[in-house]
Order: sequence, then C-alpha cells, then structure tokens
Amino acid sequence: MSEFIGVEIDMNKCVGISRCGQCVRVCPVNIFEEDGDTPLTVEKNVDECILCELCLHECTPHAIVIHKLYDD
Repeated sequence: MSEFIGVEIDMNKCVGISRCGQCVRVCPVNIFEEDGDTPLTVEKNVDECILCELCLHECTPHAIVIHKLYDD
C-alpha cells in the first residue's frame, strides 16, 4: 500500500482496455496493467507516481482518481 499516493480506477466509469486503455499506455511509471480487458492498479508501483496526471488527462471517461495522502 502506498504511503503518499492512492490511485483508483472507478470501474463504474471505465470502458475497458479495448475501448480506451489510455491509462496503461501513457503512464511513464507503469502504475497500470492489463488484466484481459480490465485495467488494474499495480499497488507496488503506486509510490512511483510522479503526479504527471497523464492518466487523468487521457482517460476520457474520467475513471481515474488520484488521492494525495499527505498535506501540501
């Protein structure tokens, strides 16, 4: 479990890898992986998140949520 960042995929909004999959393609630190047509968060990689927000901008159904678990 990450100490600094939490990343979620809202599966009620996600349209799947075949229709989108941008989170898997754009993430420079491999936070996401494919499981069939479903994107999953790789928990061991979440702390590597650099907060580039590429996944947020490229996810057209807005299914990605990033939680900052620290105070600015």
